[in-house]
Amino acid sequence: MKKITPEVSIVVPVFNVENYIERCVKSIISQTLKTIEIIFLDDGSTDNSLNILRDYEKKDERIQIFDCGEIGVSKCRNKGIELSSGKYIMFVDSDDWIDSNMVEVMYKKAEENKLDLVMCSYIREFKDHSKEKIFNLPEEIIYKEDKVKNELLRKLVGPVKEELSNPEMLDALGTVWGKLYRADILKENKLKFVDLNEIGSAEDTLFNIFTFNYLKKVMFLNKPMYHYWRDNPKSVTSQYNPKLKEQRKVFFKYISDFIKENNFEQVFEEALNNRICTSVLGLGLIECSKNNKISRINKIKNIKIIINEEYIRNAYKNLELKYFSIHWRIFYFFIKNKMSFCSYLMLSTIEFLRAKI
Repeated sequence: MKKITPEVSIVVPVFNVENYIERCVKSIISQTLKTIEIIFLDDGSTDNSLNILRDYEKKDERIQIFDCGEIGVSKCRNKGIELSSGKYIMFVDSDDWIDSNMVEVMYKKAEENKLDLVMCSYIREFKDHSKEKIFNLPEEIIYKEDKVKNELLRKLVGPVKEELSNPEMLDALGTVWGKLYRADILKENKLKFVDLNEIGSAEDTLFNIFTFNYLKKVMFLNKPMYHYWRDNPKSVTSQYNPKLKEQRKVFFKYISDFIKENNFEQVFEEALNNRICTSVLGLGLIECSKNNKISRINKIKNIKIIINEEYIRNAYKNLELKYFSIHWRIFYFFIKNKMSFCSYLMLSTIEFLRAKI
């Protein structure tokens, strides 16, 4: 096969996904756009993931494999950006997969419209069913200049007003998968992922916050082409992390500093304030998770510690409960009034119901 000059570099961090990696690889090598390079970065896998990749490497010269040791997903992605040679970069998680025409569709949209970034919708995939993420939006939307900052970037920072009750598109904005980035923007501005050892989670959201600040023209394709696998028990997002409470503070400081450095309007502060308030739900669910083996009493104590954090208490002083639906209004009322036991009961119920889905 003749060596190609890639239009798109697809960056895939890999860690212990031997049960899923072939599905991911097959979906990428079968793309209708052939002028791609596929960069797999193994993060110290101890299972058969790397051997499976080596077999595919022999069959397709577009595949490049780098054994990175144990450096973490953020550094793997950063290395992928450095190694890439395509005009555009796409990130795919190794337990997910993509439609066969996804890269071509997004690449053509980017070229035809001179876009800095294209993003699409997605489907959440479970063992026995699929669930498309529905957006009540047109088939295509282009955001330019100020709208990129005032709508997309601001939403990445956090929801305001009515968005608290209907946070449409907020989660789709945060992911790095399901997006096609212009590579020169990432490289020339030295945009990097922050290590999870610092912030615990949401490294993709933080990366996008930094990145969207440099974008002038963005398209959202209301078309689900990315398949997000939700049933990997070894996924980082499935693990209990006792350090997350402290790491979350660091995460929010990054965003706070970013807002100040760029002299953004007050609405960005309001958005961050609301993100801090709503983040208590995620922190609480992690405490109530079955993966957290501590006693019920200690779980309640930890929730009490969370809701008494000074930066959380300050954020809740400005939270407007009127925008939430009734059940969430009750939950955030409990948090706002430091009712840790009541908060625990609601969180435990939510976690129980989630496990049944």
